[in-house]
Amino acid sequence: MLNSRRSKSKSSTPNSNGGNSPAVNIISEGTQLDGDLNSQTDIRIAGTITGEAISKGKVIITGSGKVVGNITSADADIAGKIEGEVKVSNKLTLRDSAVVDGNIFTKTLIVEEGAKVNGSCKMGADIKSISRNSDADYASDTKKVQSSS
Repeated sequence: MLNSRRSKSKSSTPNSNGGNSPAVNIISEGTQLDGDLNSQTDIRIAGTITGEAISKGKVIITGSGKVVGNITSADADIAGKIEGEVKVSNKLTLRDSAVVDGNIFTKTLIVEEGAKVNGSCKMGADIKSISRNSDADYASDTKKVQSSS
């Protein structure tokens, strides 16, 4: 089991073959990552991540993949389970086996029959401002809850 308790894993080194093929970070089935994964390239998750998955490329969650935390990327293709917010600046594809327990913010959404979303979905060309507003709303709501306790 890989355990990097809230440390940030970074993949910012271009691959050594002159950049002809894209680098992909792979979390294989049976692998557990406790911490945030932050990458300049694509991420493919077949195991489990407890923490954030952040990519400037594409995040792929296979049918056996699970993320307990937020996902932020340019594109995403989800067939597994997500427990957290999904923020995709371009295209998000939800496969028939996808389960998203959290809010979705994306420019373009493709949903196969059978996919499940337990949360709200906001779409549009100006998704960056939508997700920033959501973060501000969440912080405001959190302060209200804390002050009323």
